[in-house]
Amino acid sequence: MPEPGKKPVSAFSKKPRSVEVAASSSAVFEAETERSGVKVRWQRGGSDISASDKYGLAAEGTRHTLTVRDVGPTDQGPYAVIAGSSKVKFDLKVIEAEKAEPVPGPAPAPTEAPGGSGEALTSTTEEEGGSPSPKGSSSAAPDGSGASDDPIGLFVMRPQDGEVTAGGSITFSARVAGASLLKPPTVKWFKGKWVDLSSKVGQHLQLHNSYDRTSKVYLFELHITDAQTTFAGGYRCEVSTKDKFDSCNFSLTVHEAIGPGDLDLRSAFRRTSLAGSGRRISDSHEDAGTLDFSSLLKKSSSFRNLRDPRLEAPAEEDVWEILRQASPSEYERIAFQHGITDLRGMLKRLKGMKRDEKKSTAFQKKLEPAYQVSKGHKIRLTVELADPDAEVKWLKNGQEIQMSGSKYIFESVGAKRTLTISQCSLADDAAYQCVVGGEKCSTELFVKEPPVLITRPLEDQLVMVGQRVEFECEVSEEGAQVKWLKDGVELTREETFKYRFKKDGQRHHLIINEATLEDAGHYALRTSGGQALAELIVQEKKLEVYQSIADLTVGAKDQAVFKCEVSDENVRGVWLKNGKELVPDSRVKVSHIGRVHKLTIDDVTPADEADYSFVPEGFACNLSAKLHFMEVKIDFVPRQEPPKIHLDCPGRKPDTIVVVAGNKLRLDVPISGDPAPTVIWQKTLTQNKVPAGPSLDAPGEDAGDSDEWVFDKKLLCETEGRVRVETTKDRSIFTVEGAEKEDEGVYVVTVKNPVGEDQVNLTVKVIDVPDPPAAPKISNVGEDSCTVQWEPPAYDGGQPVLGYILERKKKKSFRWMRLNFDLLQELSHEARRMIEGVVYEMRVYAVNAIGMSRPSPASQPFMPIGPPSEPTHLAVEDVSDTTVSLKWRPPERVGAGGLDGYSVEYCREGCSEWVAALEGLTERTSLLVKDLPTGARLLFRVRAHNMAGPGAPIATKEPVTVQEILQRPRLQVPRHLRQTIQRKVGEPVNLLIPFQGKPRPQVTWTKEGQPLAGEEVSIRNSPTDTILFIRAAHRTHSGTYEVMLRIENMEDKATLVLRVVDKPSPPQDIRVTEAWGFNVVLEWKPPQDDGNTEILGYTVQKADKKTMEWFTVLEHYRRTHCVVSELIIGNGYYFRVFSHNTVGPSDNAATTKEPVFIPRPGITYEPPNYKALDFSEAPSFTRPLVNRSVIAGYNATLCCAVRGSPKPKVSWFKNGLDLGEDARFRMFSKQGVLTLEIRKTCPFDGGVYVCRATNLQGEAQCECRLEVRVPQ
Repeated sequence: MPEPGKKPVSAFSKKPRSVEVAASSSAVFEAETERSGVKVRWQRGGSDISASDKYGLAAEGTRHTLTVRDVGPTDQGPYAVIAGSSKVKFDLKVIEAEKAEPVPGPAPAPTEAPGGSGEALTSTTEEEGGSPSPKGSSSAAPDGSGASDDPIGLFVMRPQDGEVTAGGSITFSARVAGASLLKPPTVKWFKGKWVDLSSKVGQHLQLHNSYDRTSKVYLFELHITDAQTTFAGGYRCEVSTKDKFDSCNFSLTVHEAIGPGDLDLRSAFRRTSLAGSGRRISDSHEDAGTLDFSSLLKKSSSFRNLRDPRLEAPAEEDVWEILRQASPSEYERIAFQHGITDLRGMLKRLKGMKRDEKKSTAFQKKLEPAYQVSKGHKIRLTVELADPDAEVKWLKNGQEIQMSGSKYIFESVGAKRTLTISQCSLADDAAYQCVVGGEKCSTELFVKEPPVLITRPLEDQLVMVGQRVEFECEVSEEGAQVKWLKDGVELTREETFKYRFKKDGQRHHLIINEATLEDAGHYALRTSGGQALAELIVQEKKLEVYQSIADLTVGAKDQAVFKCEVSDENVRGVWLKNGKELVPDSRVKVSHIGRVHKLTIDDVTPADEADYSFVPEGFACNLSAKLHFMEVKIDFVPRQEPPKIHLDCPGRKPDTIVVVAGNKLRLDVPISGDPAPTVIWQKTLTQNKVPAGPSLDAPGEDAGDSDEWVFDKKLLCETEGRVRVETTKDRSIFTVEGAEKEDEGVYVVTVKNPVGEDQVNLTVKVIDVPDPPAAPKISNVGEDSCTVQWEPPAYDGGQPVLGYILERKKKKSFRWMRLNFDLLQELSHEARRMIEGVVYEMRVYAVNAIGMSRPSPASQPFMPIGPPSEPTHLAVEDVSDTTVSLKWRPPERVGAGGLDGYSVEYCREGCSEWVAALEGLTERTSLLVKDLPTGARLLFRVRAHNMAGPGAPIATKEPVTVQEILQRPRLQVPRHLRQTIQRKVGEPVNLLIPFQGKPRPQVTWTKEGQPLAGEEVSIRNSPTDTILFIRAAHRTHSGTYEVMLRIENMEDKATLVLRVVDKPSPPQDIRVTEAWGFNVVLEWKPPQDDGNTEILGYTVQKADKKTMEWFTVLEHYRRTHCVVSELIIGNGYYFRVFSHNTVGPSDNAATTKEPVFIPRPGITYEPPNYKALDFSEAPSFTRPLVNRSVIAGYNATLCCAVRGSPKPKVSWFKNGLDLGEDARFRMFSKQGVLTLEIRKTCPFDGGVYVCRATNLQGEAQCECRLEVRVPQ
């Protein structure tokens, strides 16, 4: 370690000096280091200089050179060279060269005025075709029409790519249709990925917008004036409205202006002289000039337009590409064809182009090209520097990142620099750079948003033409971007506003104001995390009549009610009387409640007898019925008139009256008789026909007419309630409120008075809607269809069943959708247009003349599924004499039915009979087909199966010949097994070595040339690898193992070295050699057994004879003798020593047999005076440094021992560099033992370390090599 106050020795033996050079010449700086192999860095203005066309760096042994070519005024300033901890500064001063004498020749073109430059350059660009408009606009359509329709996006005309010459002007235009927009759209212009040009508006950039009321088109313009070469690149125009977004990318190319004086191709290879003369200097001074290749390599439209048309074709060729691809023998011919005369300059330039790019000097490990992180997570960007002490800067989109809060965390561990970004958001999606000095590495960070999930799916809908449709879906995130699709095509808002998109928090709505037949189909809402599907069925308007009006027969002053029921409750209608519209009044009333329309006529008169009709509005439908007025005719009879019932068809034969269930039944029976008769109503409960006896007078065929009815009757006498009887002088009224099926039967009306009686039988039949059918059954389920079957209802309601109506719904939905409008006559139906993978349920209605039954119970849930598609990428992996190994990938479309497995079949070439390769199915995507005939040519095919059945097969393109393929044996020894393998005693040993070879090679293991023997070492072989396994390692297992593969006369070998290590034995022969004062000298010998590894040191302990408690005196002590100090006088001590290696300390210690007593001081002893002797001695190392191997991340210690008088000065070096000022290294010196501690080693710390000791008598040094291993 250097002594305090002394300046460290410089690493340079020769330092560069400041120089003055003329402009356009070269400057050379030279430096020499003390040792060769030292890393040297050149800097300018604090930034490192790397090799380029401008700077040349060279190193030969200890000599280092920096060459600055084509020096200009911008190159002057301070420079520096750095080697280790030494830094030397020097300056470069540039002297302006004398003005060159004019040379006869064409005068250069005068510089144009700023006002005219734009026009001239723009016209040049127009001839090239990049900017068609006279003002340099890039927005006109290529065909000259001026606009190009964009049927999908918002743009009517998009900005086009453009070219402009430096100093010129150009305009990019975008046109947006405004006819369908309620307010002007928002337009943003960007350069590159992030730069918003609205913040850059100024002298060189202006933004304009206008609106044409005639064409209703918005015009947005980006105008660039006085274009610079830095303006070139990619641009983007974004336009957005309330619910729509569109963007367009375009590019700008800026060409450098080239004057007429640059047209001579060969002039690019003429050298410029130091004196500035226009004449060519002698060959001895050729290297003093520089080459100008800019006019040759740059392709400019101005350059091509100003050339002679005969020379235009050669100018398009890239001479350097031709030279780089040609052989050296062709250089002269190519140079002659292109007019190149300076061959030496051409070769020099070509050599510089072919020079490989040098490795980065600042970074050992750069950033990856791109990183991706999910939103809300954190990301770590890590680089590894060549210089652990270098300072770094982190940039985001070109702006330096400042430490603020916990968002950005900067870490520095050794040579690693890490930037941690917490809680990543979309704002963190940017370009990042790490800058070290003048060098930087870049990456891009992409922030991935979490998928947006569907929380409530869409519902199927069934509507009529013209009705409003609204689909509603709920997603997991508010404001999420979603797409609406119809039959797989994305929906957009058209000018007619057919589709409306609405967002309400997490809910998204699709609205169709007036549905048409073309709107029917499957609609989907797609998010980043899935999609929801629903079907829209649009039917033409069709009105169904559930209950028609019926003819009525009423008497005078009674009430007549016509009632009908239709399928649409919103339908209005008109009542007609004999074809004329009926006007309601106080006696005639019209009502409309839901689907029921009623016409009520009170106090019926003979004038009300007519044909009545109900006509629904908008439908070609007419419901008609007739009102009959019943007159009661009473003939004059004398008093004591027998009772009589006045009906149209009286008699004993039953007369049937039909009433609809739920309606009111009213039977008005006119009666007469004097005195007033008594009316009795009875209901027949049972009825039987009893045949009468045979009659002799009547013929046999008429015997059946004499049968009699025998009734069990129930008396009806209630005057209130649902069933009641009301009797007046001239009539009897039987009323049933809300007729039910139990009211059906034969009613007997009997009238009696003292004169006689009369009786009439009335049959009442109650008709109703049918009972609901049983739950339908589902069969023949396909990808989007199924067959539905059902049974007729148990009760048809008294009327024949006219047909059936079928409905379906998704299982988790509550909305049923009707599948048919025309009644189904059959008891089965094939339902189609279902979505695969969605669970459905079916139900059915029965319909008769009265109406529609209640729905049947829902069917068992079912899922439409289809078979999977064919597997992909079927390939033959391996072939033997009797087996073929196949592998494939899953099918692209599995379907909702999942995947049950795969079937594999094969057949001979030219045969059509396929044989199954295995019984059943396999779930794996690979199979080894066994027991095949050797030499046969077979075709193989694979099918995917699910519950819907097998899918399409995929077959091998060519027949496979069943024959073993010979492959040389080859061992693939892993890298960690190529070094010495070290294991501790008792640890398992598992060495796996993969290999190749066909047929299966024979594997042989040997140890020290002898076959392996014993049960402790086992060998396990497979077709692709071999394993050497030892359950518990012993010292005897150490040695050299050799594995050999053999196939016939071919073989391959590999050697493995196994070392089994154990704890060492204790040291030998410990003894006390000397004791004086408070000190004792101990000596011992190294242990007899070092445990098969290096002894790392010893531990020395002492114990007082009285207490026998052991205390450690020295640890990790490397010598075999030591001095134990600070002992107590008068006490006796025992001493013991443990030995250490990589496994640990020895189990036992070497202990002194007898205690050592520290005597008390007696009489003062006066030593005699001796003549002073010269004990000076040159330094010498009593224990040199030894090579070490450590693991990265842990501290390392290098130790040695030196003696010398006077005390030598000690210095440490690494690879020739002095470590005295490096804070990462700690140096200790105690009693001649020198220690160098290296903190947290890394691979950069590996190398050769030297310890040098110097005093007046001489110098000595020792060295060792440190290897830093990175854990696997």
